[in-house]
Amino acid sequence: MHDAFTGKDTRIQGRALPGQADRAALQHDHERRLEALARLGAAAAECGVRADSDRDLVLLAEDEVSLLESAGGEWAALGDAIRAWRALLPLHPLDTFGFPSAAENPLEEANPRLRRIGGGVEAWAFAAEGDGSVYKFYLPREEKRIGSVFGFRPGEEAALQAEAQLGDYRALLEKLMLIEALGGMATEVMAVTPEGIVVAKQALGDPLPQGDDVSGVLPAGLIAIPSRFLRANRDHPRLFFAQDRPWLVADLHARNFVRGTDGALRVIDLVAAPWPAAATAASPLIAEWLGRVREDPAASLLPSSPDDEL
Repeated sequence: MHDAFTGKDTRIQGRALPGQADRAALQHDHERRLEALARLGAAAAECGVRADSDRDLVLLAEDEVSLLESAGGEWAALGDAIRAWRALLPLHPLDTFGFPSAAENPLEEANPRLRRIGGGVEAWAFAAEGDGSVYKFYLPREEKRIGSVFGFRPGEEAALQAEAQLGDYRALLEKLMLIEALGGMATEVMAVTPEGIVVAKQALGDPLPQGDDVSGVLPAGLIAIPSRFLRANRDHPRLFFAQDRPWLVADLHARNFVRGTDGALRVIDLVAAPWPAAATAASPLIAEWLGRVREDPAASLLPSSPDDEL
């Protein structure tokens, strides 16, 4: 099937939950997109193309270096990297989604095809009048930042203190990849606008009452983190292994879950960051624990001591 706005192939339509093969394809797309962004950054660096932030890379147009590609070498490689990136994250103006691009605040204008259903600091969410699919518009914030990511610093009561802060485009794409890896509500990345707004599409689910306790129904694969290792300023911080690396995943409160047509609760949003390698290298205890919980998620902090005794 084709998306009603962009015309591109889509695996998400309304409340329907994609099957296993489609979910695997969605995750593959998330991983390819992250690989393409890394390739683009490396190619730009080889050509001495300066980017103040990864937003500058994300918005590169396909003809950006066309006059230089004939020189071959690094410039030809950069042109190829831009085209590969644009194939995975196409540029579309807001009017593609029914918003008047010329308006001062297009997302606040009436849209006959999208009905606003929620949103916050990071993104505004709309339901398509046609089939109910959810479209999320992630808005750029100050200093070319977008979304949220965890930053780490040495803690006073734990080895690490994690605090949510402004993110970047790679962190946003990683967040969407992690939602899929956790079995969350199926999510596609549809487009980025010339203003830097990232558009993602999710299947529609039923929201939970605000304040519901979800601590007992967190997604499988999440690992409790000993309090001596980390404190975070978001709900339910957990360790998760994806792409063969550990991640901190949190902000798992009721508003970030919905119930699908199969009755299961699924994550629709979170805050995350790769677990800091420097902290692991500096602490043999953390390194040893990470190695054991990778093999056995139920492993305690120390081989001989249950975590509730530490």
